[in-house]
Amino acid sequence: MSVKYSKEHEWVNAADTAAAVVGITVHAQDALGDVVFVDLPEVGKTFAAGDVAGVVESVKAAADVYMPVDGEIVEVNEALRADPSLANSAPLAEGWFFKVKLANPAQLDALMDETTYSDFTKNA
Repeated sequence: MSVKYSKEHEWVNAADTAAAVVGITVHAQDALGDVVFVDLPEVGKTFAAGDVAGVVESVKAAADVYMPVDGEIVEVNEALRADPSLANSAPLAEGWFFKVKLANPAQLDALMDETTYSDFTKNA
């Protein structure tokens, strides 16, 4: 499965069906600037799609990180907590935020594919 994108600028990679990986997009980190702090959710906590699951702070602003799908947090990126700049240098790789056990995998169908998200950000 390919990466999906939310209107709130999170990405979801559900290639591993046990736990989807969630992070912020290149567009989001570009808008934020240099990330200096991340507040990650607690492992074991359950969120609904649209809930605030964390916070990312940069030298310019703070922004909420929204849960793109319903699910339970099964892992957080401790490397990102230790080095928040990973959200800038590798937002789609080492800069991931958390992993979520999907409660309803069909919700992924409502998210945007890369082409649609690219068009969405051009018009934003």
